[in-house]
Amino acid sequence: MKVNNSITDVPGIEVGHAQDDTALTGCTVLLCRKGVVAGVDVRGGAPGTRETDLLQPINLIQKVHAIMLAGGSAFGLDAAAGAMRFLEERGIGFNTGAARVPIVPSAILYDLSLGNAKIRPDSAMGYQACLNASMAKVEEGSVGAGAGASVGKILGQKQAMKSGIGSSSLSIGKGIVVGALAAVNSFGDVIDPSNGQILAGVRSTKVGPFRIGTTQPFADTLSLMRTLVGRAILNFASRANTVLGVVAVNADLTKSEVTKVAQMAQDGIARTIRPSHTMLDGDTVFALASGGRKADVSTVGAFAAEALGNAILRSVLMSPSAGGLPGLRNSR
Repeated sequence: MKVNNSITDVPGIEVGHAQDDTALTGCTVLLCRKGVVAGVDVRGGAPGTRETDLLQPINLIQKVHAIMLAGGSAFGLDAAAGAMRFLEERGIGFNTGAARVPIVPSAILYDLSLGNAKIRPDSAMGYQACLNASMAKVEEGSVGAGAGASVGKILGQKQAMKSGIGSSSLSIGKGIVVGALAAVNSFGDVIDPSNGQILAGVRSTKVGPFRIGTTQPFADTLSLMRTLVGRAILNFASRANTVLGVVAVNADLTKSEVTKVAQMAQDGIARTIRPSHTMLDGDTVFALASGGRKADVSTVGAFAAEALGNAILRSVLMSPSAGGLPGLRNSR
């Protein structure tokens, strides 16, 4: 049964954020202290990742102890070192005989064009995120890895909208809970799949200042890409976009099965972001199985896509205006 409507409803998952609110950057950690079976699916054309090769089903490592998501572009990969230090101090990690090595796969998004590009998530910030981690309801909006996130950037950062972190969970019967967390920094627009309408994205230059709830203020990325002008813009458009997702379930899944769940969960991105998985995005989805229940992998994957789609919608609905970009939370 859902308690928080967050990924923390899945037993064994803790979430913590740390950010610099002035620099508009941060990181988000998902702690799995007892270790969970993990898989990954990288579908964007411009990813920034660490330790994802370990998660391939043919490789040795079966369980991870944390997932770190961070802003700061490739510089933000340093945040994972803070999680490793936190876990090592508590005797958590893969036993090599000589030492326990925490397994902390990581992925980053590009937020250097919003806030202060000289300040990025580092080991200290990653450690602080671990100190802040809990099983409470996940804080959403412009926090953690979503502190500097934005969506709809075909016309440049000034015509984009603020986004951030979103989370959700679904009870799918027999005590099984599927949860998701998303840090949304997409090139494309965020779409409400119930009606196909744009919720947040590239703002039109023809309608004046953005006003939530007024006439359609969006230029529509896909429509722009059809035009000669839009195709010309693509040559100069930001190549610094990413949707980072984590889905989790309290089920006994093998490494191959949880990798399949990660693949299926990518459908949640395709349903809610238009366009998605472009060469300008680094879309990456991790999947975690904490064990305890028997479950059909296809069912888990189907609901993982639903949960991730819901988390993506919440990432914009819960984000306030920041960095000069309008956010939907201000209209609530």
